[in-house]
Amino acid sequence: MKNSAESPSYRVAVIPARGGSQRIPRKNIRLLDGKPLIAYSIETAKASGLFDRIIVSTDDDEIASVARQFGSETPFLRPADLADHMTGTTPVMQHALNQIMKEGKTPDQACLIYATCPMLTPEDLQQGLAQLDKTTAFCFSATTFAFPIQRALHIQKNGELAPMFPEHIGKRSQDLIEAIHDAGQFYWASTKDWFEQEIFGPRSKPLMLPRHRIQDLDTEEDWLRLTQIMALKNKS
Repeated sequence: MKNSAESPSYRVAVIPARGGSQRIPRKNIRLLDGKPLIAYSIETAKASGLFDRIIVSTDDDEIASVARQFGSETPFLRPADLADHMTGTTPVMQHALNQIMKEGKTPDQACLIYATCPMLTPEDLQQGLAQLDKTTAFCFSATTFAFPIQRALHIQKNGELAPMFPEHIGKRSQDLIEAIHDAGQFYWASTKDWFEQEIFGPRSKPLMLPRHRIQDLDTEEDWLRLTQIMALKNKS
């Protein structure tokens, strides 16, 4: 848990992991290189030395049991109305913080860490926390798009191809503004800002990560790619 040499700030990590993942069933506890996927996030949070408590927010008894085996707390089960595929990150985090505060102590900072980011490092979490100050409400992981989004194409209802941004389609890549996107790994904020600010608001700051350490996990193809990346990582 937290290094005793750290400041007396009270910090918690919350890892959301609902049981009803649809496109990759039981994704959060599926074995990756012999270990449940969620275990990587728990172990990274522990290795960062930043947290007084690491809590998994889940609606599923089996996920809760696996989480405890790897050193996380599961002091509550998430209600069903916050465990469907339509529920966003913020209400899940607000529910967890409310449960924690009922115990009588309010965290100074809280970090939501997804259960699906095995390439996240302790240093990423440490650098994210370091970004929080009086002008920064949220720090979140981000990366660049691999291709200029201004030159995106789409297929129209009539089946014809068209540029999404016709005014940019003929421009050179180097003449376009580089776009970034949420990398879906972690979100740091004070407890106050979790209730009062938007994650992607004007007071948010991205921590840029390299694209080779970012992998969505929405399909079996995504899972296969992740297993290949992890195999290369272990070999090197």
